[in-house]
Amino acid sequence: MMRLTALFFLTMTLAYAGPHPTATAADLPSKPNVIFILCDDLGWGDLGVLHQNNSQHDKRLHTPMIDQMAAEGIQLRQHYCPAPVCAPSRSSLLTGVHQGHAEVRDNQFDKSLADNHTLATVMKNAGYTTALIGKYGLQGNGDSAETWPAYPTKRGFDEFFGYVRHVDGHVHYPADAWPLGNSENHRQPKQVWHNDREVSAGLSKCYTTDLFTARSKHWIAEQTKSNPQEPFFLYLAYDTPHAALQTPTMAYPEGSGLKGGIQWTGEAGHMINTAEGEIDSYRHPDYVGKGWSDEEERFATMVRRIDHCVGDLLQTLRDLKIDKNTLVVISSDNGPHQESYLSNSNYDPTSFQSYGPLNGIKRDVWEGGIRVATLAWWPGNIPAGKINTEPSQFHDWMPTFADLGGIAAPARTDGVSLRPRLTGKGEAAASQIYVEYSQNGSTPKYEDFSPSHRGKKRGQMQVVHLDGFKGVRVNIKSHNDPFQIFDLKKDPKEQHNLADTNPRFKQLEKRMRDHVLQSRMPNASAKRPYDNVAIPAAKVSEASPGLQWSFYEGDFPYVPKTSGMKPQKTGTSANIDAAELPAGKGAIQWTGWIDVPETGTYQMTLSTSSKAFLRIHQASVLNADFGYQAGQRRTVSIKLAKGYHPIQLTCLSDGQTPPTLDWKWGRSANELTSIEDKSLFRK
Repeated sequence: MMRLTALFFLTMTLAYAGPHPTATAADLPSKPNVIFILCDDLGWGDLGVLHQNNSQHDKRLHTPMIDQMAAEGIQLRQHYCPAPVCAPSRSSLLTGVHQGHAEVRDNQFDKSLADNHTLATVMKNAGYTTALIGKYGLQGNGDSAETWPAYPTKRGFDEFFGYVRHVDGHVHYPADAWPLGNSENHRQPKQVWHNDREVSAGLSKCYTTDLFTARSKHWIAEQTKSNPQEPFFLYLAYDTPHAALQTPTMAYPEGSGLKGGIQWTGEAGHMINTAEGEIDSYRHPDYVGKGWSDEEERFATMVRRIDHCVGDLLQTLRDLKIDKNTLVVISSDNGPHQESYLSNSNYDPTSFQSYGPLNGIKRDVWEGGIRVATLAWWPGNIPAGKINTEPSQFHDWMPTFADLGGIAAPARTDGVSLRPRLTGKGEAAASQIYVEYSQNGSTPKYEDFSPSHRGKKRGQMQVVHLDGFKGVRVNIKSHNDPFQIFDLKKDPKEQHNLADTNPRFKQLEKRMRDHVLQSRMPNASAKRPYDNVAIPAAKVSEASPGLQWSFYEGDFPYVPKTSGMKPQKTGTSANIDAAELPAGKGAIQWTGWIDVPETGTYQMTLSTSSKAFLRIHQASVLNADFGYQAGQRRTVSIKLAKGYHPIQLTCLSDGQTPPTLDWKWGRSANELTSIEDKSLFRK
């Protein structure tokens, strides 16, 4: 192992050749580069532009570089994470689905990321080179790149450099012991992996915020030099300001970009230019001598370091002359934490009101726990100083990036493209906001929080948005537990529950409970009190026998999400039979309703000669797409109420032989029959 490690560092030293020549207009790829920066536990209120600059609190943070990014781009002021803790949020981000469809839910740290479409596989299909630098935590059981089943390079990333295990990301000096840690686990060095090798031996005194930034700058420069016309997708996942309140070794180096700021040297023992001095020793001068606690100085310094690094990264893009061809998004995986991992001390986000004007923190589904600080920057394409207040969520980034890459998103995604909102061009579709999470704790009793939220038990929690209102319920015991309803535009602190105020909101509350059942599928690893309730039928006033069909021409690498696409051909059919439709290469979609004769649990199976995807209502029911082999039979159990249920069945056609689809259903595996013409209806 020592010989391999030495070989790796020699290779990295030889690969580094100083600043690179800048790109010309002719060199730029036709599709924009995409960089998604994810901070760990950064609160909505931690950014200057969102809260700190106008805060009347006695302690304030400063984020001048990120504020400048906001001034040159757009603030997404109502962007949501999928769940208020890191693993499920990162899972939903990477797979483009909300928590009602994700494989990683609740507190399932280190569970395998679903073997399905990811941001990386989608971007590779669009012609992008892909990299993940930073924290992962979705690898599954194993102990090496070879044995971890969901290692990043097995989920579509061409390049990986960073922490694999969730717990490793709790500390920010991987190669150095930290005597101040509150447990043995937080005092010991951690592993960092680069593709198939563990490389922490050469990372002495490397603070991860600096390390991941330096590695990102180096990778971007190398990519721009070696493949100037090939777009890249970089997922930069910081592990700060989460967990251990550790600070850098020194002040941020002078300058920024290719010739300044943080630099990757590739030299073992001095891998980056800040790997010197004493670990965990620096405090930003803006926060010293103010009478703040040690923990407060530490946290403020950590946030400021992220700010420096973001500014450094943007300057690198300018120096390479690729800034106008690169979309950069920065966000956070959940609300602010209350951790220090220091012996005999703790930290509270009340120090800087990291939750801003909201209630809740990490692990809460109140706004402070799930509304995350999010900005996007794309000079010349996103108008400067733009503010968007429409709700959006992590699963929207997959269709957004696919849209920028010129391809359709997979049918599996629950998101919509945010491109119209970012650029101000085109018609923006409404996002689906959905959160579910379970945790046996309570909302802190902070004085900043409304009395109705202080000490509120969490338990099973859920959030939906419907008709412009937020529905939230906590400590759920059954499907009949009512939602509280809030008008966030008027009441961002969620103090005035509208649910019982008039018949309109009473009806909306019931629709929210119906909407939950129609938008998700149960997962045996994260059971919910409403898993066994039948999905309510739709209210249908008129229906005719048969289905509507649409044909979308194209060479799709997977079953596409068709919303926003214009079909080339449309018509009606009596049943699901592609042989009766016009031939062509692309995707065929049937829509309409199935008439469920009685309430009960139904077994459904699907087999196709091509690839296909079935939704009932908004729930993803049968997936014969990613990794599907022709002729396989996919099976699911689903509980449906008597009545009409909307369906959307999409399949691929190769333009030569009409695809065959065999969709069967029944009350048991022994009673399966094909979906008959008399069960299918259209408008």
